[in-house]
Amino acid sequence: MAETARGAAHHSVWLDGKARRRGRGGGQPSGLDRDRITEVTVRLLDAEGLAKFSMRRLAAELNVTAMSVYWYVDTKDDLLELALDTAFGELTELPDPADEDADWRDQLRALATQYRELLVRHPWLSPLAGRYLNIGPNSVVFSRTVQRVVLRTGLPAHGITGAISAVFQFVYGYGTIEGHFFARVADTGLSPDEYFRQAITATAGAPQTAEIIEESKNLMAARGGDTVEEMMSRDFTFALDLLVAGIEAMVRRG
Repeated sequence: MAETARGAAHHSVWLDGKARRRGRGGGQPSGLDRDRITEVTVRLLDAEGLAKFSMRRLAAELNVTAMSVYWYVDTKDDLLELALDTAFGELTELPDPADEDADWRDQLRALATQYRELLVRHPWLSPLAGRYLNIGPNSVVFSRTVQRVVLRTGLPAHGITGAISAVFQFVYGYGTIEGHFFARVADTGLSPDEYFRQAITATAGAPQTAEIIEESKNLMAARGGDTVEEMMSRDFTFALDLLVAGIEAMVRRG
């Protein structure tokens, strides 16, 4: 049991050389390569979700046998790790931490916003980011950029990882919940605004939730926003501003 656990802790497609292998050698199915397999995997995960994904379903989408896919990846886990890093590759407009004229606050907000959008765009990403080591090349570029931007804040060295955790674990949680909300809405066939109005009406009339909905009316009105997207964006922006202000306060404390 202990040996198995230790092996699992160190396993990654990025650590054992598998990521560099493009195929097993001769006899690979024609018209198939790892990049195409990973691209279709991402598309399936977006369309059907992580729970429905399987190597058999992927093979059917590629119009090949399941064994054909295994010419390029050893396991489903390896493929999901590749898909995870492919998604991180969408973060192509990262700020330059070496730009001394740029404000670290703007750079941090840009990184947080892009990460939130990625999590919402791919609801399957957050559970995979928590399951794997997440050390693919695209993920490493993002993590390194985050670290270098936070180093520019003026925080002491012992506070850098805490600041990164405060901001990006918040973004991870916010983006995960938001992504799951939109996925749930899509299953109903309603628009997000229609779903929200129906949910508020239903909970306002239920004995166990009516009181809290009534108490929240003024807060909801004060938040503003005519659509669900606007409301979520306003909450996200304000929460992120609170975190930035907290970093500024800690820097002033020295």
